[in-house]
Amino acid sequence: MLLAINANNTNVKFGVIDGDRIVGEWRQHTSAMRTADEHAVWLLQLMEIEGIDPKVIDSAIIASVVPQATFNLRRLCTRYFSTEPLVLGEPNVTYGVQIKGAGAGADRICNTVGASILFPETPLIVVDFGTATTFDVVDEEGSYCGGVIAPGINLSIEALVNATALLPRIVVEKPKKVIGTDTVACMHSGVFWGYVGLIDGIVARIRAEFGRPMKVISTGGLAPVFDGATDVIEQIVPDLTVRGLIEIYRRSTR
Repeated sequence: MLLAINANNTNVKFGVIDGDRIVGEWRQHTSAMRTADEHAVWLLQLMEIEGIDPKVIDSAIIASVVPQATFNLRRLCTRYFSTEPLVLGEPNVTYGVQIKGAGAGADRICNTVGASILFPETPLIVVDFGTATTFDVVDEEGSYCGGVIAPGINLSIEALVNATALLPRIVVEKPKKVIGTDTVACMHSGVFWGYVGLIDGIVARIRAEFGRPMKVISTGGLAPVFDGATDVIEQIVPDLTVRGLIEIYRRSTR
């Protein structure tokens, strides 16, 4: 049984995997100050609710883009699950794909590996709706070729609210009309359709530059919000990152 941990800037996601099956999944707000003991109190209770015995966990892997949080996540694995985790970025980890771009984060590498497993021999654009909205280009060999990083939709809302005196904080949702008739409706339209325009425009430019047909998939917490709003996204794969993390563990422990 594998404990897979994916620490992003907004949330830390924990998954318990039995073979190819994800038997438990939970998320927690990311805090670099949260200790291993605090992680354990929260996680062990959730595992008990799902009927998962912590003693069956015999391996772990961590992908983290928050270096300050990695120490306590590693300590969680060693102290409470008696296993030394693999940590992406360390020399003993095998990705099994070529990373052609410099500075790719752990989450983008996981997305690349997951996408190449699910859609082999097909050039891909992976749109990840997280703290940042990222576009990752994966070629037909499964290699990471680079991509685009844009501000995430919630970051854009926070910037809009914090930089203005009267605009309220809103929740991302698809508006019924483009032309808003009050402040909140105008904000919903600008944020939502602005991001649809961002998606359509960047995907079109990547495809033109890449020069070959490309399949577009999406993942991340806000991916369902844009389902059906743009024709360029062909499929949502909610567990893409964890699927990549599972495959990286297998390749590193063969």
